Amino acid sequence: MIESRATFDVGGVILDRPFKIRRLGHVGVNAVRMEESLRFYRDLCGLRVSDRIDMGERAKPGELDGLGDPGGYFMRHGTDHHSFVLFNRRVRETLDKTRKFPAGVTINQISWQVGSLEEVTRGDEWLREQGAEIQRVGRDWPGSNWHTYFYDPDGHTNELFYGMEQVGWDGHSKPEAMEPNIRLREKPQLPQPSEEDEIRAALAKGIDLQASPVHRDELPRVYEVEGVMLGRPFRVTKIGPLSLFVKDLEASQNFYEQRLGLVLTEETRVNGFPCKFLRATTEHHSLVLMPIEARAQLGLWEGSTTMAIGMQVASYRQLRDAREFFASRGAKLVDLPTQLHCGIDYAFHVLDPDGHCLQFYFMMEQVGWKGEPRPADMRPHVDNKAWPDVVPPQSDFGGGEVFMGPLG
Repeated sequence: MIESRATFDVGGVILDRPFKIRRLGHVGVNAVRMEESLRFYRDLCGLRVSDRIDMGERAKPGELDGLGDPGGYFMRHGTDHHSFVLFNRRVRETLDKTRKFPAGVTINQISWQVGSLEEVTRGDEWLREQGAEIQRVGRDWPGSNWHTYFYDPDGHTNELFYGMEQVGWDGHSKPEAMEPNIRLREKPQLPQPSEEDEIRAALAKGIDLQASPVHRDELPRVYEVEGVMLGRPFRVTKIGPLSLFVKDLEASQNFYEQRLGLVLTEETRVNGFPCKFLRATTEHHSLVLMPIEARAQLGLWEGSTTMAIGMQVASYRQLRDAREFFASRGAKLVDLPTQLHCGIDYAFHVLDPDGHCLQFYFMMEQVGWKGEPRPADMRPHVDNKAWPDVVPPQSDFGGGEVFMGPLG
């Protein structure tokens, strides 16, 4: 366990570390069944492609033969340039020699958003002092976010980031011509120009800000979703929480509490195994940790340490309709104990083409200033085999991070 007596001024507030995580910003997976996975996340889940990068440009002739689509897909549910990233697992393992890919680690990043560039740079320094294994620091393209990458005890890549690029109504991301002035593979010197100044500089150079391709949702709008016509009967409004299987539960909990500042909300037991729920903000949990020995009993994919990736939809009605939508499209739904999603009343679980489990839900319990979750006896009883047509509101209904953009 890390002990630190130092205190840090973070935007005028004294904290135990030089950054404060605001939310789980984005995650991603490395897939083997790449073409099927792209269709699953884009066409079934409804995530929108912001950018595609071609990993094949880094390869020697013939090096990637037979490995499938070498593209890396940056996908979004809202205006953040990406909230989900899809890469070809075999291509990454072949080309990316600077990263560790431990057996079973198929999540390609766990990205935590902080509030300022200063928090990223000072956080990088502090994490190094605490003994964290740093992967890289700088600024990424595409997405424009400043970052530091590092590993948890199981080799999952974590990221602290600031400054995610926003994609507006026209669907254009920043054009490739801006990349040389944005990508950075070293610690930035502060201060840096504002994004507005970067845009003005690009315009002064004659760069066409709408030169990037726009990836449109091609599904026909045949579903009336609470007053709006959409291509599927729901809209994903948030990515997360993330649930992981870990080899050493105590070491992993210490890492996420002591190094990243997450707070333990609650602990349950599932099939005799402890299950830890940790939060970054007021939502009941952003991260769930369980011993890897529990994976076989739950019947989840033995090839991955990922237990579940959360996807929130906009309403209970959409959740019910989403479950029927996935089933009608041939996706595999799995039954998991409700104890795996304390703080989430109604949820269903569906597998992607590789076997990653997605957890769909519509609301998350909020933890207030006292830091205490709702007592178990005050939570609704959920029978996954008999969901009601409508549900009564909880006292914290509509709380937390709320999606305010149009459904479509």
